[in-house]
Amino acid sequence: MTRTVKRGARTGSVDIISSKSYAHRLIILASLAKSASNIECRGTSKDIEATISCMNALGANIARTGDTIHIEPITAAPEGVCELHCGESGSTLRFLLPIVGALGAEAIFIMEGRLGERPLAPLDAVLGAHGMAIQKQGARLCCKGQLTPGEYAIDGGVSSQYISGLLMALPKLDADSTLTVTGRFESGAYVDITLDTLKAANAAIAYGEDRRHYAIRGGCGYNMPSFCRAEGDWSNAAFFLCMGALSRGGITVNGLNAASCQGDRQITAILRQMGADVRTEGESVAVRRNKLMPATVDASPIPDLIPTICALAAAAKGDTRIVNAARLRLKESDRLKSTANMLTSLGVGVTELADGLIVHGTGRIAGGTVKSFNDHRIAMAAAVAACAAEGSVSIEDSECVSKSYPAFFTALDTLNTEGENA
Repeated sequence: MTRTVKRGARTGSVDIISSKSYAHRLIILASLAKSASNIECRGTSKDIEATISCMNALGANIARTGDTIHIEPITAAPEGVCELHCGESGSTLRFLLPIVGALGAEAIFIMEGRLGERPLAPLDAVLGAHGMAIQKQGARLCCKGQLTPGEYAIDGGVSSQYISGLLMALPKLDADSTLTVTGRFESGAYVDITLDTLKAANAAIAYGEDRRHYAIRGGCGYNMPSFCRAEGDWSNAAFFLCMGALSRGGITVNGLNAASCQGDRQITAILRQMGADVRTEGESVAVRRNKLMPATVDASPIPDLIPTICALAAAAKGDTRIVNAARLRLKESDRLKSTANMLTSLGVGVTELADGLIVHGTGRIAGGTVKSFNDHRIAMAAAVAACAAEGSVSIEDSECVSKSYPAFFTALDTLNTEGENA
């Protein structure tokens, strides 16, 4: 479906949904715990529903009532072959592969979209060396075998999700293990989220400040609190915060933890760097327009923010440089190419590099029709661009936002339009 977002800066407030990153991990750990628990999770998404579906298939009993997810944990190793429909969720697939092995289960992961094209070889090799057999058959990934405790090493330069999956799986084994992260360590903040949720589950894991060496006690299981809360989502809040930077009246996003482990809370520092007025009070962050400026942004720790930062950069005068962004080519779309295409479609000059982008901002966004490439973050970034455009922005396949934020356009429609951009 093509959705048209009218031009004009927005003003108002948004109550943000819960963090997808926290929700995935809390649901998985609660499903592996010793007793039932409840998780407060505001909103949902296809990715979260994929994780719930997979944990139910593995033997958990998960039901949602409003914003509360009730989880009865897995009590025995599943019998037979489990079909795990993970949709396009890379987190679901990469987290659950080692967990299936820790349970000694046999499973078939069924993948959709570009998920089957995204890299898995480093994790596959590590799991294969510790008792699992994994075979890819088109969009299906078959795995079986009991994961064994021992010494693990994984390259941290491809995906932090490999590390997180192992950290959640290894405490379920019957003896101690170690995990060493080698090479570059990309997106370490996501591992911090995993460690934060493992702490809530009372896992026994020791590690140093560099987060490269882990000593993991086996045989202890997880003891989740009877109630826990998935905090607000900085990744999705960033779209509205960037809209605020284009608005004289500004936008306030409620429900954010200023001390969060989420790496994407860096959006406030980036917005200040780009000249926006940013104010934080409690769990609310307010952003409004000041003098918008170009910047150089390192994509390595915050890859998911790049499309919306580029949309904002298009409204600034001067070149904004996105560096260290090669991994964006391995997302739901090739996000360097799809972001460049979005900007070009709106009359914005952009240079696509092998590992980055240069946005040639003139302060002018023409409006037009944007191809989303079935990528939720491209669709939402295009809506940000509409707030500074001279004409409306039509977004093809806009329903792709359901992957992470089905209510995004509903939330957008609650904001007021200031009218013509200054």
